Amino acid sequence: MRRWPTCLALALYSALLRLLMPVYLLRLWWRGHAEPLYRHTLGERLGIYNSEPSKDWVWVHAVSLGETLAAAALVRALRSRLPDAKLLLTHSTATGRHAGRSLLQAGDRQVWLPYDAPGSVQRFLRQFRPAVGVLIETETWPNLLLAARTAKVPMVLANARLSDHSRKLGRRLDALLRPAIESLALVLAQTEGDARRLRDSGAQRVEVCGNLKFDITPDAALLAQGRQWRNAVARPVVLATSTREGEEAELLAAWKKQAGPRPLLLIVPRHPQRFDEVAALVQSAGISLARRSRWGAQPPQEAWQAQVWLGDSMGEMPLYYALAQVALLGGSFAPLGGQNLIEAAACGCPLLMGPNTFNFSAAAELSLVAGAAQRVQTMQQAVATACAMLSSPAQAEQVAKCLAFAAQHRGAADKIAARIEGILVGVNTPDLSLAKAPRSNP
Repeated sequence: MRRWPTCLALALYSALLRLLMPVYLLRLWWRGHAEPLYRHTLGERLGIYNSEPSKDWVWVHAVSLGETLAAAALVRALRSRLPDAKLLLTHSTATGRHAGRSLLQAGDRQVWLPYDAPGSVQRFLRQFRPAVGVLIETETWPNLLLAARTAKVPMVLANARLSDHSRKLGRRLDALLRPAIESLALVLAQTEGDARRLRDSGAQRVEVCGNLKFDITPDAALLAQGRQWRNAVARPVVLATSTREGEEAELLAAWKKQAGPRPLLLIVPRHPQRFDEVAALVQSAGISLARRSRWGAQPPQEAWQAQVWLGDSMGEMPLYYALAQVALLGGSFAPLGGQNLIEAAACGCPLLMGPNTFNFSAAAELSLVAGAAQRVQTMQQAVATACAMLSSPAQAEQVAKCLAFAAQHRGAADKIAARIEGILVGVNTPDLSLAKAPRSNP
């Protein structure tokens, strides 16, 4: 029996989604100007497909680029344990879908995850009839999880995280979100803190398996290319990684105030649709700019002379980390919670974080303890500290601490793959009747 506040919340949520669907589709079409992949197979966003229904997929949903990179380690572990499994990979963003192509093998399928409207998610589940669904990190969509339970698809929330900040916000929507979280067959949390908050949110079966992002292996060819460029450039390099709106202007102002010879500043915005915006910002500040997208395997002569490089390419973060002596963590200098810092450590790049890392609080604190990162309070302080680090005799020691930190916490992928294999082969399979479903009306 479903409680009436839950019924009302779900009905209002679904009605709002239906009303906003034309706006959502128009927004995707508009984003397709800068990222054409958004216009690809729009029907999939509504659960409409041009192929015959199929079944028994191992379905992994990785919403965007960061989750897709984390999913790569899990996919490798799943293929090792389940070599005959068919992978269904879904995404919501163009960066995620682009990165996910490299994970596919013959017989696999990649589609968009539909909009979370009841009809769309029901059509998706009828089309693919997964044997198991694996959602990466935070993707607890109410209608999707309700439809999966009705279709008897066991759903796993893997690499799950929930910050204090998000939990506080989520309490306002408990009537809507708690039944969805309760319906999960298994939740595999990154940390004990995440596990505690997820249980408080309604998760019934929770285990701690660690963070998949520690299992990401940086591309060796990109690392080698980055080191080659570092040897070729005539000055040190400071990287601003995954920057968000408002941070670049503050960064450029602080960088221009820096006394003495300035390092080459490499800026990699978090979102590709902002590449042109950031380029215009740099040029309007009277700073010479070179854009990575404008050259091939090697920078042209004019790029070596530029004051700022814009990393407006996809899938090349290992190159950028190997090129830089130190990185500033985007999203942490504005109240946005920071971005993934583990990839920097895996590439051996010391990191400076701002005060806001609540999205990755556990990894941030572990990196500070390990000496792989330092925390600063302002962008001005970050630039000054970065420039001081460039001439530090402890540079090699800092790199070693980064690599040791990344290696120390590996192993989540195989743990998570083992739990998923258990569901598929019936070993310690969660009893789905124990995962509370939203109750029906009397």
